Amino acid sequence: MSGVVLFNKPFGVLCRFGREHGHQSLADWIDQPGVYPAGRLDRDSEGLVVLTADGRLAHRITHPQRKLDKTYWVQVEGAPADDALAALRAGVDLKVGRTRPARVRAIDAPASLWPRDPPIRCRRNVPTQWLEITLSEGRNRQVRRMTAAVGHPTLRLVRIAVGPWSLGALRPGEWRRATVPRQLSTGRR
Repeated sequence: MSGVVLFNKPFGVLCRFGREHGHQSLADWIDQPGVYPAGRLDRDSEGLVVLTADGRLAHRITHPQRKLDKTYWVQVEGAPADDALAALRAGVDLKVGRTRPARVRAIDAPASLWPRDPPIRCRRNVPTQWLEITLSEGRNRQVRRMTAAVGHPTLRLVRIAVGPWSLGALRPGEWRRATVPRQLSTGRR
């Protein structure tokens, strides 16, 4: 198979083809043999997963030196003040080291976003805020760890773009084929 498969991973689905403790995996949703995820999303995260049969392309997508942007819609607990947003933009010190600077902006709740099943926890006296965060690296649970480090734990995380690919109109559980842009092509030049 040439190209890639773009999949909107639902909440609770493992980002691999094997099963674990009865959780659904990619195998329950994608019937394309020979493709594998180029990067991961945690079971409790949703959104765009790029799959490919091309190992070299997967490496180009996931390798930190490529600095392929990944964009997320993130619902956080509380309303981050300007200093918290500035800290996310500058890079946050985590136990594994400082993150690269991120592009961060507060946004309204995305109108195109589907309801989550199950819904996030809601506390009457604690507001929430949506952020759009773009990273050029992908450490384990990085967005969640960054927002927690500035005092605003992540309640919901939806990846909407990986490099040149975006979620578009894909609904949870849907997938489609996509082409590989020339700048990521692994063929001869």
